[in-house]
Amino acid sequence: MSTLITIIVTFFAGMGAGLGTGFAGLSAAAVISPMLITFLGMDPYMAVGIALSSDVLASAVSAYTYGKNKNLDVKNGLIMMVTVLCFTVVGIRQIGSYVSSLVPSATMGSFSVFMTFLLGIKFIVRPVMTTKEAMQGVSAKKRAIQSIICGVLIGFICGFIGAGGGMMMLLILTSVLGYELKTAVGTSVFIMAFTAFTGAASHFAIGGKPDWFVLILCIAFTLLWARIAAVFANKASAKTLNRATGIVLVILGIVVFAFSLLS
Repeated sequence: MSTLITIIVTFFAGMGAGLGTGFAGLSAAAVISPMLITFLGMDPYMAVGIALSSDVLASAVSAYTYGKNKNLDVKNGLIMMVTVLCFTVVGIRQIGSYVSSLVPSATMGSFSVFMTFLLGIKFIVRPVMTTKEAMQGVSAKKRAIQSIICGVLIGFICGFIGAGGGMMMLLILTSVLGYELKTAVGTSVFIMAFTAFTGAASHFAIGGKPDWFVLILCIAFTLLWARIAAVFANKASAKTLNRATGIVLVILGIVVFAFSLLS
């Protein structure tokens, strides 16, 4: 019975995480971690490590799908990725850790969930209808500078709340940098593949070996649903994708909030 429960929990965790990744570039940690902690009684540190590991392949496959459909900005994605990693792990992380020590962890977690819910509402009510032609109107130099500045901001936010990188990248790419939605999601998952790998490696290096059965199931289910979501997203119209992304984020926000009440 315990094996069956594990399979059921990891299936739904992987489905939620995969849909969030494929549609919105959302980190799998936002969905998988609370489910493993709540229903399988897993150690929180190990649960985050498994969630980040699930994120690596799911984000990489999603990025490949978006890139194959020419919905990926590799150049500026690399610039932002390096900046995010530097300011999360090396510099701003120290400031963020100090600031976060002054704020209860429950408050920081609630902030991430609340922002996910609000971002979903935003995509439904005010969809992103920017075109690729409008994106290309921005000079390469200006875009690179914007990517660095936004990478610093995202790095600080990740250091402050310890999660939410994918969500914040999607918000900033669409609202601040003016990306078309598909390109924003493609670039976000491209960055998340590298940041998730770094996070997962550090978690297991510090915390030890994971539960391999749970890890393999989470990776497989997350990868499956991320692939399905990414293929659908790249074929959908801008209006349909905005609506689907918004609905997924709203549902995930509500579900994760419900899990936080159970834990």
